[in-house]
Amino acid sequence: MSKRWFQENRRDPWRREARSKGYRARSAYKLKQIQDKFRIMRKGDAVLDVGCHPGGWTQVVVEEVGFDGLVVGVDLLATSPVEGASIIIGDIGNTSTIDQISEILDGRTLNAVVSDISPKLTGRYDTDQAISLELSTLVMDTAMIILAPGGNFVTKIFQGTGIEGLMEAAKQRFSNVQRYAPTASRKASSETYLVCQNKLPWSKNKTNGVTAFQQVQQHLEKINVLVKNSEEDNIETKIGFKKMSKKKE
Repeated sequence: MSKRWFQENRRDPWRREARSKGYRARSAYKLKQIQDKFRIMRKGDAVLDVGCHPGGWTQVVVEEVGFDGLVVGVDLLATSPVEGASIIIGDIGNTSTIDQISEILDGRTLNAVVSDISPKLTGRYDTDQAISLELSTLVMDTAMIILAPGGNFVTKIFQGTGIEGLMEAAKQRFSNVQRYAPTASRKASSETYLVCQNKLPWSKNKTNGVTAFQQVQQHLEKINVLVKNSEEDNIETKIGFKKMSKKKE
């Protein structure tokens, strides 16, 4: 751990605030600021938090939906229990995990899906951004399956190649789509959040049957970017945006 990293984190006001208020991560304030601006959750809502570890966002969701709400958190990593929430260890891309979520919902409709999901960073920005795009797209496709019409969706994305494709896919599925950078995000961070409100009962422009993942792939092809595996990188991801490189002329 570098001396510079230690000093920056010690001076971080959001980290100090989170610790003093009992939140498990400073990122809790990112969701609080998104909620204050967009009101994506209401009292009594059923909300799914994807990539919930260590539980800071889940804590905020529990506060926002109140006693009559229902909160489910899912992550590949074990997350300490959060009072007022059900926590699942699982892969959101697996049918078995969706079945577990449905069982907890017990007939209730899901009003919002929020996700602060992030890849295990490699230190190579293009690789990390590509994997982040993949994860966000996966979460969006899952949200479209289980989110009720009129529901809201929020996911973290890193600025870079392919974001416009994901934005376009979102606009065909929600009536209001915006990018928003909370002040609680670190100044040096390239992260932003895709805030999607009011899921449409059907997709625009005849996109039924075409997933967001497929649309983002089409977008990457359109802007002359290939999505392919790279043996030299040997980076494991869930479903395929492994490395992006320019097409050869």
